[in-house]
Amino acid sequence: MHRFFKRNNLIIGILMGVLLGGIVGSLFPETGTKLGFLGTLFLNALKMIVIPLIIVSITLSIMKVGNIGSLGLKALAYYLVTTAIAVFIGIVIVTIIQPGVGSDVFTGGMPEVIKGKENLRVVHLIQTLITPNLFKSAAEFQILPLIIVSIIFGAAFASLGKESKLALDILNLINKAIMKIVHWIIIFTPIGIFGLIANRLGLAGGGSEVMSLIMELGKYVLSVILGLFIHGFFVLPTILFIFAKRNPIDYISKLSEAIFTAFATASSSATLPITMRGVIDDAKISQKIGRFVLPLGATINMDGTALYEAVAVIFIAQSYGIQLGMGELIIVFVTANLAAIGAAGIPEAGLVTMVLVLQAVGLPLEGIGLILAVDWLLDRFRTAVNVWGDCVGAAVLDRFEYDETIHDEKISLAGSG
Repeated sequence: MHRFFKRNNLIIGILMGVLLGGIVGSLFPETGTKLGFLGTLFLNALKMIVIPLIIVSITLSIMKVGNIGSLGLKALAYYLVTTAIAVFIGIVIVTIIQPGVGSDVFTGGMPEVIKGKENLRVVHLIQTLITPNLFKSAAEFQILPLIIVSIIFGAAFASLGKESKLALDILNLINKAIMKIVHWIIIFTPIGIFGLIANRLGLAGGGSEVMSLIMELGKYVLSVILGLFIHGFFVLPTILFIFAKRNPIDYISKLSEAIFTAFATASSSATLPITMRGVIDDAKISQKIGRFVLPLGATINMDGTALYEAVAVIFIAQSYGIQLGMGELIIVFVTANLAAIGAAGIPEAGLVTMVLVLQAVGLPLEGIGLILAVDWLLDRFRTAVNVWGDCVGAAVLDRFEYDETIHDEKISLAGSG
């Protein structure tokens, strides 16, 4: 009972943080930017703990789980299917609404965020899977190579049998310490979210400036948010209900802290400590699943980003008066899926990997300048959907694991009988 009230007080605090941050940032933009340091401290605290959390969680998972290959394949299958559904929804929405038709094309230089990325290729993303310098990858918040290394070390420890017991005990102790720090950080979530929202709206020039930007690109913003809404509130809950046998309303209420934090930080990786706490402690997903699936999902399961990239690329084509045929739409479908997997779980990472999709269909990279003004806002919506997709995936995979365990036990009992 105490935990129930404590958790609900935190959710109320988060909602108040979002509301007050929105009011201060909208009405008093200068004050909002001055209070931004509160959000920066909160975000830095989350990022500080993410790297050790991922390394320890995945290494422990590999050491403890016997058939990690099977679990990994199921996770990848889930990620690919849901991401493909998201991209398909995005393509259908933007094709029907046609937000770029009749709009003015803004010309200008290459957006700063993609400078130096003009020759980005899929092979470059593949090369980042293995890093020659773990410390450099950690410093640059490159999560995927750290996951690969953690899997390798976990498998190596597991192969040592009883010799790895000391390492297992140490990692278990470190994991408990990490989760204790996560609990401490979560206490300051409402203040951190207040600072992040107030600062971002303040930097945008206040509420009136934000509204004018939304009106200027209204049909594009509507297309993205409508697509995210359909995927987040219809597709994912349906998957959760059918395959995980869970009540979507009850489940999402238990993950509300993580989803609000994802919206405020625009970073699925930074939100990971809160996501893991919510999924494992509140939603009661097994640690075996949560420790492996969630870090992996925060890095490569980007439903919201994939949908957004498909909508954005087709919007850019429409704005330039370029009609994409069925062949080009299929290319957008495939490359948006690949680009989303390669996107880092940090703010505006989707803009960088969008280069791949634009190049695949021969569109000018300067077209990214069309959507730059509202990207910071849409980034928050798509990150919330990314994290929600990870949470649903954990529930689905946990259910599959449970069903398999029951099945194996029945076979074992039948054999012994």
